[in-house]
Amino acid sequence: MKSLVLESPGQFVFHPDRSVPTEDPGAESVLVRVAACGICGSDIPRGFDPGGAYHYPLVLGHEFSAVVEEDGPGVKRGARVAVFPLIPKPGQAGFDTGDFAQTTNYDYFGSRRDGGMQEFLRVPTSNLFPIPDSVKLLHAACTEPAAVALHGVRKLRISAGDTGLVIGAGPIGNIAAQWLRIHGCARVIVADVDPRKLELASSMGFETISSANGDPVQRLFDLTGGIGAQRVIEACGLPVTFAQSISCAATFGEVVFMGNLHGEFRLGEKAFSSILRRELTLHGTWNSKVVPRGTDDWSTVLKYMDRELQIAPLITDAPALEEGPAIFSSIRERKAYHNKVIFRVSPDLCL
Repeated sequence: MKSLVLESPGQFVFHPDRSVPTEDPGAESVLVRVAACGICGSDIPRGFDPGGAYHYPLVLGHEFSAVVEEDGPGVKRGARVAVFPLIPKPGQAGFDTGDFAQTTNYDYFGSRRDGGMQEFLRVPTSNLFPIPDSVKLLHAACTEPAAVALHGVRKLRISAGDTGLVIGAGPIGNIAAQWLRIHGCARVIVADVDPRKLELASSMGFETISSANGDPVQRLFDLTGGIGAQRVIEACGLPVTFAQSISCAATFGEVVFMGNLHGEFRLGEKAFSSILRRELTLHGTWNSKVVPRGTDDWSTVLKYMDRELQIAPLITDAPALEEGPAIFSSIRERKAYHNKVIFRVSPDLCL
């Protein structure tokens, strides 16, 4: 089978005929044929930093869609599915409530075990989510990041007419902005330093702020008549944007920290006092939730995808798996502009 293997830090090798995996993922499972697999921002340090991966060799990829290759419990051959990458293990706090991402002992496709950047994979049937006929398999590979964004937005107490602000216009930030709009924010403003990402956000109907051309906090208050944004999402993971997100929140507002922090974040006495005086609510968010089925993050994403939730505009690259070493190198070295990259692992399924 075709596979893209991380042999060592920075060494991606395409294999045209690697053996089909037979490893049991520890639950009732079926063989799936991967249709498409996205590159997550976390795959870059995992793929290039010394010690970034749990082990070598490793097949990356935790954002993927597939077609079931064999009948299994509750699933039929030919079913189109999105795959939840976390494999929970029972007998620990959080398992019975479905808070799998908050448990301490679990497996994970694309990091702790081989993931979706290969043609075939064995997957627990409980990790499969049916894809509506109206949703393209290429777009369904973004179910995971869309669910992560939704999980964060669902922490907010959005009221009709609210102003929402997203700092960070990458794929996760753009999707979060779409969820703010879907949930009832009358205005959604997106801030970033990259004019190409801001142009995309503007084309999708969002107001934008260029953080490269002046103080984004002041610009936000200018746009809102000095009020600020009631619902703020930080989707960059930088100390400066963490501070900006707090400063941009309106009195009694909420902030969700969605970005993984890179660097040290400090708050001075005055800034912390401002949080207290404005009675802000600060939320952390991590991963997504797959229970209760039907109203969970993943099922909800698939109900909205290719309808109110648009994935196609975010995709800049849809290469074949053979192009993997070159595309990873290009992303790492910033040789070209890449917004969302999704491999067509099985091109015939991504028509």
